[in-house]
Amino acid sequence: MSRRLRAVTLASSVAGAVIVALDGTVLTVAQPRLQRELDASYAQVQWTSTGYLIAVASLLVFAGRLGDLPHGLLRGRRPLGHRRLFAVGMLGFGAASAGIGLAPSIGWVIGLRVAQGVFGALAQPATLGMLRAAFPPDRLAMPLAVRTGAIAVAAAAGPLAGGALAAGPGWRAAFFLNVGPALLFGLLALVPHGAERGHERGEPAARTAPAARTAPAARTGRIGRIGGVRGVGWAGRSGWAGRRKRGEEAEYGERAERGERAGRPGHEAWAERGAQAGRAEYRERAERGAGAWLSVAGLDLPGAVLLAVGLGCVVRALVAVAEPGGAGPGTAVVAAVAVVAGVAFVRHERRTAVPLLPPDVIGSAAVGSALVVLVAASAALSGTLFVATYVLQDTLGLDPFQSSLRSLPLALLMVLAATGSPVLLRRFGARRTTVTAMLLLALGVLVLARATAAPALCTGFALLGAGFGTVMVAATQVVVREAAVASAGVAGGLQQTAMNVGPALGVAAATALRTAGGGAGPALAALAAVAGAGAAAAAWALPGRGAHRTSSERRRAEDECAADGETVPATGPAPAQER
Repeated sequence: MSRRLRAVTLASSVAGAVIVALDGTVLTVAQPRLQRELDASYAQVQWTSTGYLIAVASLLVFAGRLGDLPHGLLRGRRPLGHRRLFAVGMLGFGAASAGIGLAPSIGWVIGLRVAQGVFGALAQPATLGMLRAAFPPDRLAMPLAVRTGAIAVAAAAGPLAGGALAAGPGWRAAFFLNVGPALLFGLLALVPHGAERGHERGEPAARTAPAARTAPAARTGRIGRIGGVRGVGWAGRSGWAGRRKRGEEAEYGERAERGERAGRPGHEAWAERGAQAGRAEYRERAERGAGAWLSVAGLDLPGAVLLAVGLGCVVRALVAVAEPGGAGPGTAVVAAVAVVAGVAFVRHERRTAVPLLPPDVIGSAAVGSALVVLVAASAALSGTLFVATYVLQDTLGLDPFQSSLRSLPLALLMVLAATGSPVLLRRFGARRTTVTAMLLLALGVLVLARATAAPALCTGFALLGAGFGTVMVAATQVVVREAAVASAGVAGGLQQTAMNVGPALGVAAATALRTAGGGAGPALAALAAVAGAGAAAAAWALPGRGAHRTSSERRRAEDECAADGETVPATGPAPAQER
């Protein structure tokens, strides 16, 4: 991929992440005026946030898997790819934002916020999937640092911009803020970029490499196409004809066998050479003919439903605990449903032939440790900010603007830490960098638990920003780089899920401890312990400096094979031996 296309991909990824982050912070500031003008209750206004969280958290992994599919959903359609999903997500997100700005009632706002969550779930994993496809593994730290720094700037600017718009033109103007950028980047993502079509789907780059370099493979591929039509293609056409007649699978298989017997040996040999050059789709025609005509190959729909139900119930239960009087029988039922769905999902994933979570991703100790770190870090940060808001305004008597000034070092240090993280990762590796950053985060929480003067408060927020900004880059890099290009969407979905579940967990824990009568001190101490647990998880399984170099070499070898038009050997029989 050229430097220009990588720059476009990075800009799209950053824009998508910033638009989603900015929308959430703007809504928080605009909610009071929205409640007054729409004559809504407090519970209804809370559902503008809860509905979004449930929708986005339940669909992130499924959306990531959609982007990873090497084929279409039905009847051999073209792959969706991360770029198309990003375009659909951004266009839908912008349209939903415009709809909220025009909403006549609170019911419309809630419904459109749920729609925003659906489209946001499509876009967010794609922002990471596009980066994984565009950048080599050993160069991922820089774009991830830029992305994290931009999110930090959006988090700092969102309340200011939202407050100014809500106080001036009104809360509706706050939602129109993202419409233009979302539609712009959504439309730009639809513009075809020839060199990256196959690359973003994890296909061999030989199709779009210079002609002089790929002439043998391209010529063989063209011959394979002819052979596929006349040799293996006979079986495929038999299958397609059978599919049009909606017969039984056995009938498809019988027709495919007759087609194979009718194929000429010479053409079959050419088709085999074409398949070896990366034209695997010709080998699949007979298989598609023999398959069920409405099957969604490679997509674990039962697993997706179970995971969506489980994650949605987890988020709903955590949000309910944070609400006044929310820890009741209804919340217990929702939590029980989450447990049942989770157990059923695990059992299903162990038995299915095509799991929603690829074993090479979910079975990696490094990926699991990085996800735990992200949950712990986001829980500690969000819970601390929730408690600190009450301390600054209720205990210390500061107004919202003064409170924002005290917390400004958080955003500033987050940007600086994210920018410097690639250097730390190259020098010390992911394990030492992440452990140190989590300890800084825990120290910042403890400082805020005892601070009352402005210098101490600013120091505590600065430690929070430095720790969290570094953790975001380091842990996200581990999740994304340890996944192959073909699983980049699922990895991005898991990372985004952790970043949505963590804040809900942190706020719920802080609320439960505060309402129990312990005050801010015990709540912040517990959140510091959560950050410490994240440091322990990082020390346990995150790769060190040497392990990162080994991983980089392995990934680079895979990418070089793809760039040369070669395929990495997979487990199982060779293509020529398949029947």
